Amino acid sequence: MARTPIIAGNWKMNKGTAAAASALAQEVVTAIEGKSGVTVVVCPPYTVLHTVREAVTGSSVVLGAQDAFWKATGAYTSQISGEMLKDAGVTYVILGHSETRGRFGVPEPEETVKHYGETDATVNLKVKAAIAAGLEPIICIGETLDEREGGKTDLVVSSQVAGAITGVTSEKALRLVFAYEPVWAIGTGKVCDATEANRVCGIVRQTVRSLYGVEVADSVRVQYGGSMKPDNAAELLSQPHIDGGLIGGASLKAADFAAIVDAAA
Repeated sequence: MARTPIIAGNWKMNKGTAAAASALAQEVVTAIEGKSGVTVVVCPPYTVLHTVREAVTGSSVVLGAQDAFWKATGAYTSQISGEMLKDAGVTYVILGHSETRGRFGVPEPEETVKHYGETDATVNLKVKAAIAAGLEPIICIGETLDEREGGKTDLVVSSQVAGAITGVTSEKALRLVFAYEPVWAIGTGKVCDATEANRVCGIVRQTVRSLYGVEVADSVRVQYGGSMKPDNAAELLSQPHIDGGLIGGASLKAADFAAIVDAAA
């Protein structure tokens, strides 16, 4: 089955002022103008969602967000609901990123990592809430270096996939995007070998198949994330199980981001 590639830029806590966000968004719109056959998403900080929405309106660039809470309203200080994001013009939302799980590729002091408490259970709640709000979830999964060296990659990835989509119907599962991001490759400059990245993305698809069957498994898109750049994008994106990329650092430079979009298209 032919799947439309999806390239999503995760700006993280960067380009968070109106001027910087507007400039980058406009540069991205210009850089990818005329390109077809690929879904292009930018996920800026919450504070500039409106600014970026204005900048991409009328273009093929789609607005995304970096997280969403599982409750629509209530006494949840600092949280952002799916309904709020939908109202802000958001279509896609990243959920379960390793950084919100407290699983960092670069060293973080133990006492600060405790600030992050994301689990498979909370990711699952967020996935179901996002779908209910009309958003398209991009569900992140991936192993740490210790888990990989311990031979636990397949178990960790399959468990995170299954945990994230518990209780999601087959019809709703068709809307899901998964992003395999080996934690040890995020922000480190290290990249998973293309063949191995494809194998693990295949584990993601295999897990979905075991839960929902062939049709859903063949329909969901699986991205690779973790130091994808213009010089390695083509090889990664040529793999049969890799349907796009969740791009961090390279999404902050319009030319680099557009080169990855080119490789996908």
